Amino acid sequence: MKSLNSLILAASFGASIAAIGADRPAVRTDQPVVRVEPSNLQGPRELQQQTAKAAIQDYLDSWAVLGSAMSQNQPELLEKDFIGEAQDKLAATIKQQQINGVRTVYQDKSHDVKIVFYSPDGLSIELTDTVQYDEQLFDHDKAIGSARVRTRYLVVLTPTEVRWRVRIFQAQPE
Repeated sequence: MKSLNSLILAASFGASIAAIGADRPAVRTDQPVVRVEPSNLQGPRELQQQTAKAAIQDYLDSWAVLGSAMSQNQPELLEKDFIGEAQDKLAATIKQQQINGVRTVYQDKSHDVKIVFYSPDGLSIELTDTVQYDEQLFDHDKAIGSARVRTRYLVVLTPTEVRWRVRIFQAQPE
């Protein structure tokens, strides 16, 4: 656990976030700053460092998938990283974007992550994440608005065959 105390990750979200236009892909040139706060979990099951690291990395990877799905209006992209309620709500948002003829492009700037619960059966990890990101709204290919957003999320991850997937993804008031 000690190494989690001062862990600062340069999250690897992949080289591109999403297409701004079919012929003009937006390439990510900067990566968000990620701080992982120490977790002081009390309970019958110890959270191994390798498990914590994998869960956090899979969660951070889900942000890149979310960004691509939202900017491309392709809810099927969510299937790799999201499950259950989180996938259903995000897919509904994307479908509404499609109906309205808009797209949203996200670029996360920073994450402050803390694991707050690890279930005794090892089937869920709850974490909080205070995220700062830029959000840009497009009507077809025309930018119609942008904002810098800071939001705290409550996230529950569930292990699947090879990775942790986001099951609950709820914005919380700060």
